[in-house]
Amino acid sequence: MKKIDLGKSGLNVSEISLGCMRISDIPYEDAEKAVLTSINSGIDFFDHADIYGKGKSEEIFGQIIKKNDIKRENIIIQTKCGIRINDFPDKMYKTYFDFSKEYIINSVNESLKRLNIDYIDILLLHRPDTLMEPEEVAEAFNILHNSGKVRNFGVSNQNEGQIKLLQKYIKQKLIVNQLQFGIMHSGIIDSGLNVNMKNLSGIDRDGSILEYCRLKDITIQAWSPFQYGFFEGVFLNNPEFKNVNEVINKIAEKKNVSNSAIVIAWILRHPAKIQPIIGTMNFKRISKICKASEIQLSREEWYEIYCSAGNTLP
Repeated sequence: MKKIDLGKSGLNVSEISLGCMRISDIPYEDAEKAVLTSINSGIDFFDHADIYGKGKSEEIFGQIIKKNDIKRENIIIQTKCGIRINDFPDKMYKTYFDFSKEYIINSVNESLKRLNIDYIDILLLHRPDTLMEPEEVAEAFNILHNSGKVRNFGVSNQNEGQIKLLQKYIKQKLIVNQLQFGIMHSGIIDSGLNVNMKNLSGIDRDGSILEYCRLKDITIQAWSPFQYGFFEGVFLNNPEFKNVNEVINKIAEKKNVSNSAIVIAWILRHPAKIQPIIGTMNFKRISKICKASEIQLSREEWYEIYCSAGNTLP
């Protein structure tokens, strides 16, 4: 497994990471096999959030690393906070956002207990909170960093302006921005390919966040790389997306890897050194996906896949 530098943190991590959202949805034995297969395949980076499984996902992961005597210094653990579950049945909304000092600190303390660890390598703020008071976030980050509980910080799903606002107040350099990105969710590159065009793809909805993160040494992490839309489903092997699947399968056969490996290789081919977060808990699929680190798509192959997904170039 190839490694990448995570921002300017000094952390050198696997270029593919395992997202642990679904660990709580499967039997413990299957979850354990997924984690161990990931490690044996070269993955050393594991992504969590306090909301995943209402905390159960972190708890199970903590049990797995303890039972298997996995050395803490050999893995990178990232978790997120900021999305709160609304437990009141009479409310119309299921979740809301909270970047308050009290919540951030409490969330980290609870995550440390569930994971059964002494520190978190990276803490991300999970989706923007428009009620954020950056001075309060800065206080929380200072307390967590000075106590040794959190070593690095980042954000998730934030645009340039939101990152600039937060960075103005916090002392720590933000090193990660987690964004949805993949063959069928390519918004962060579409506008850059259609500059000065009067088409939908030319609309910059994200404030050129890809270029901004590259300029500021912020590593983009791609979540849900196999999804189309917003959790609408998986496009791979989906008859609704015949053209892109035919092209992916053709290239996969040529390179003697799985079609899922090609999907991840497409992300890895971008010079921004984007780190895909894979969410599967199928250990066989994890092994196949990790083969993406061993191949590189040509420029022609990359653009062929991009266009087969329904995108047009000016």
